[in-house]
Amino acid sequence: MKTKHIFFTIAALAVVSCGGQRQQVSLTGYVDPFIGTGDHGHVFLGANVPFGMVQLGPSQVVKGWDWCSGYHYSDSVLVGFSHTHLSGTGIGDLGDITFLPGLARTDTVSHFSHAGEECRPGYYKVRLDDSGIGAELSATTRAGIHRYTYPENTDTAFVRVDLSYGIGWDKASSTHVGIDNDSTISGYRLSTGWANDQRVYFTARFSRPIVAAEVDSSVAVLAFISDGRPLLAKVGISAVSEANSAKNLDAEIEGWDFDGVATRADEAWNAQLSKIMVETADETEKRKFYTALYHTMFFPATFSDVNGDYRGADGNIHNTDGKFTDYTILSLWDTYRAAHPLSTIIHPEMQSDFANTFINIYRQQGKLPVWHLHGNETNCMIGNPGVIVLADLLLKGYVADTTGAYEAMKASCMLQERSLGELQRYGYVPFDAQGCEESVAKGMEYAVADDAVARVARKIGRDDDAAYFERRGKAYACYFDSVTQFMRGRSIAGGFRDEKYNPFFTAHRADDYCEGNGWQYVWMVPHDPHGLAGLFGSDDKLIEKFDRFFTVEGDLGDEASPDISGMIGQYAHGNEPSHHAVYLYSYFGQPYKSAPLLRRIMTELYHSEPAGLCGNEDAGQMSAWYVLSSMGIYQVEPAGGKFIFGSPMFDKATIDVGGGRSFEIVSRNNSRENIYVQSATLDGEPYEKSWIDFARIAQGGRLVFEMGPKPSKTFGTNEDARP
Repeated sequence: MKTKHIFFTIAALAVVSCGGQRQQVSLTGYVDPFIGTGDHGHVFLGANVPFGMVQLGPSQVVKGWDWCSGYHYSDSVLVGFSHTHLSGTGIGDLGDITFLPGLARTDTVSHFSHAGEECRPGYYKVRLDDSGIGAELSATTRAGIHRYTYPENTDTAFVRVDLSYGIGWDKASSTHVGIDNDSTISGYRLSTGWANDQRVYFTARFSRPIVAAEVDSSVAVLAFISDGRPLLAKVGISAVSEANSAKNLDAEIEGWDFDGVATRADEAWNAQLSKIMVETADETEKRKFYTALYHTMFFPATFSDVNGDYRGADGNIHNTDGKFTDYTILSLWDTYRAAHPLSTIIHPEMQSDFANTFINIYRQQGKLPVWHLHGNETNCMIGNPGVIVLADLLLKGYVADTTGAYEAMKASCMLQERSLGELQRYGYVPFDAQGCEESVAKGMEYAVADDAVARVARKIGRDDDAAYFERRGKAYACYFDSVTQFMRGRSIAGGFRDEKYNPFFTAHRADDYCEGNGWQYVWMVPHDPHGLAGLFGSDDKLIEKFDRFFTVEGDLGDEASPDISGMIGQYAHGNEPSHHAVYLYSYFGQPYKSAPLLRRIMTELYHSEPAGLCGNEDAGQMSAWYVLSSMGIYQVEPAGGKFIFGSPMFDKATIDVGGGRSFEIVSRNNSRENIYVQSATLDGEPYEKSWIDFARIAQGGRLVFEMGPKPSKTFGTNEDARP
């Protein structure tokens, strides 16, 4: 495409001084954003605010799977700073609207070292070694701000704005850059990839006039006079229009006070991090905890503009009418397990927005979200996880439109797509029906969602529906082979696969399981552990096999998914299907067996280094597991709010549950040796159960555990004390 050359007359522009000092805030000081940027964590590094539309950070040339967020700690070359990123996902996308400062118009990449890198919540800084330029980034919800400090002897400062760059599957399909005036550019980037029709519109304003520009449809190289002062750029984005991107920018960053933006971002993070105050003498554990809590608040991401406009799942523009904030980046197969349950405790003010987002997605695309990305249904992963999350919200009292929510849940479960038709036809998903790969995993995930619908139906008086979905919720039993005692693929005719069964082997997306093997999926019944025990014949027989789960070794085969990581026996903490498993001991009167496993996971599989996660962060799920478990609670049954006790890591955790109330979890005599709960009290009264209901947590109160070095054979062991 022919390049256009546009020149402007130099004009003077006053720049507001950026001399403010950042205030030190204790909790953000415990966050290390580099944790999870190495190994297979795939974590976003850069500047953002809680649940922000903008994730402004460094982007690199994508060299493989570990660059799903656009950045990997092992690399040392940047292509620039992009305004959207994913975090912890197993597929790469986004990376929209990339800026790179340079000393020449031909600069397209720059080397850097970690010694010249700094990152804290809401702020990122790096020295570009090739040019000596210092780049600083900060962000608001819908806008980012850049501050570039060029070497003193620089005559002309350049900024490259690249709309061709994308991460992973993301490929630009249509782009445009326009010069609006001597200090403003705007345009759009449309792309296809994981999101089939992603749209990002932007407006960028600069603190000094553009004196020359080379512009084509996907790249603009802008020149500025370098006068010794930093050059600032502020960028608003929108999924709706260029006009809305300007509205977002002007509403959220009025002037040129970079330090003020960074300070407000820090304050926003501290306000959210302070929703849980933990007390411990172990500074490393505190750093792990607050970094994990930080990671849980990247997504879901704000998707509606300041005027309420948002791009719906039908591709049309809708408006929230001031009633809610619309959200996107819904990695629900991962996050329904811990990230959303955690959110229901510490972000009660956001839950109705999530419910409205889900219901409107249903109305626009005919089903609840599966894996939603910037207004697009990707249908990634299996099951009906959006059904589970919405059911959990309704059962916890966060959904005003119960009729609309139930309609969305039921309709999503009665579709004829993604093997749901076969489930309705045969009562299970057969492996030999067309399109029914991963049949066991699909069927078991659908059973979890169907059980969630049944619970809602009972609550609202739809007893016939409840009975129907309760039957479907027990369809997991169809896969149970009483001979091998594993969940196995069944044919349309009803028989199990003929070939010799190997419960260790797994082939990525090509066998009966999804990112797992037979050992992992036999326990994937979080909604009905007692029903699972019935298949084994008794609690004791289940426990006999369950004990082996954490010790047995075997070869998964060369075709196993790389997601199956963080292994303890066949327990795989690096992937979600195992996340609830350790807590199953409580259902069978042996909660003490969970404690050493939980402590091992929290100390051996979570670290305070770049390679600090044993698997993908998965949009906050891996960290949410740690946040809940380190406080000593975890929601096993995905819908309803029954939190199981584990082995708390901290002397005290004070949770702000909203409405001026707090829930305290105190662990007396807690230490690395005293890992077992001996007894408990709730608001001063003896508490015998090994679990607590969400409603009781939300009410506020004080839960006190007495800890000891040996297993208690009485706490939580009686029938009436078990979940």
